[in-house]
Amino acid sequence: MRVRIEPSVAYGKVVVPPSKSYAHRLLIAASLSDKESIVSNVALSNDIIATINCLKTLGKNIEILDDVNGNNKIIKINTIVNFEDLDSELVFDCLESGSSLRFFIPIALLTGKTVKFIGTEKLISRGILPYEEICLKQNIKVIKEKTSITFIGKLSSDEFIIPGNISSQFISGLLFALPLLAGNSSIKITNTLESKNYIDITLDVLKQAGIKIDEQEKIYNICGNQQYQPNNYFVEGDYSNAAFLDAFNYFGGNVELIGLNPDSYQGDKVYKKYFELLSDDFQILDLSNCIDLGPIMFGFAAMKHGAKFIGTKRLKIKESDRILAVDAEIDKFQAKLSEFDDFVVIDKQILSKPKKLLNGQNDHRIVMMLSVMASVYGGTIDGVEAVNKSYPAFFKDLERLGIEVHYNVDE
Repeated sequence: MRVRIEPSVAYGKVVVPPSKSYAHRLLIAASLSDKESIVSNVALSNDIIATINCLKTLGKNIEILDDVNGNNKIIKINTIVNFEDLDSELVFDCLESGSSLRFFIPIALLTGKTVKFIGTEKLISRGILPYEEICLKQNIKVIKEKTSITFIGKLSSDEFIIPGNISSQFISGLLFALPLLAGNSSIKITNTLESKNYIDITLDVLKQAGIKIDEQEKIYNICGNQQYQPNNYFVEGDYSNAAFLDAFNYFGGNVELIGLNPDSYQGDKVYKKYFELLSDDFQILDLSNCIDLGPIMFGFAAMKHGAKFIGTKRLKIKESDRILAVDAEIDKFQAKLSEFDDFVVIDKQILSKPKKLLNGQNDHRIVMMLSVMASVYGGTIDGVEAVNKSYPAFFKDLERLGIEVHYNVDE
């Protein structure tokens, strides 16, 4: 689907969508208790639907209710089948959710069943190398195909060695699973630990679920035979998506964001500081602990004074190669991006309305970044349905704020 956005200014209040990072984790923690738990304020984005798919495969009964405002959902979770009573072969449909895939692999390996994870070719191509190395060590068979990965074997307690400069999702997946094993385990992080804030979110959720993790310097010690406690959880607002909404305030808008936790563990809350710096002058900023901010930071810098961003390498293995994707699209505004090994430079340029059709690159964060830019310069974006991955109500919220959006338009 295409939308055309005319230059327009955003005014008003908007409730920030619930944090996808917290929602994934809280749903998993709730499901691992043997009694009913409730997770409130859940937005049913495609990624969260993928996690719910996986919970059902694990023998969980999922009841989805409207909240009092009818906006987001209340999800009740009960266990109807224990791991040992599940079918001998299990299929987990992760759609295009990297979080669902990487969180559930260690959990699924607790069952001792043959487990198959399916998803888009792009998702599977993003890789699970740390898990492959663990499976090789523990004699768990791994069968990789274009759109699936199958595991045959059962996870055992162990000392797990994980590189710190890859996705933190591998560490979080193990942190969910290891407390349920009979023996004690440890996770030791090699080299620099990036995206530490995402691990902090996992640890926060585990603490709410009654799970104890001993955290030392790049070492996590996990006692076995722990039990997840039932709880009533609430998903806080999402700083990753808030950044796109707050960006309008730096281009003439007056938008009040509702629902953010100022004491959140979310690393992406640094966006506010970064926006202030980028509004002042050319800056050198580190994205290694807030990698999902890459697209909006690149676009924001292009519209301001330019910037150098370090710690950018992992942007190449997201829903798109986000460096190439941003480069291709902001070039249409006459912006210039230069890519290096682990940093990106955005030059200060005079931007203008794009003469070519903008492409969302099948990436929700690219679509939202282009929408911010188009609100200043105008532009038509193709493939906007990608926002359903994390923020299905994005364009409705833009309209409520007064951004002029036209749907299903020609170029």
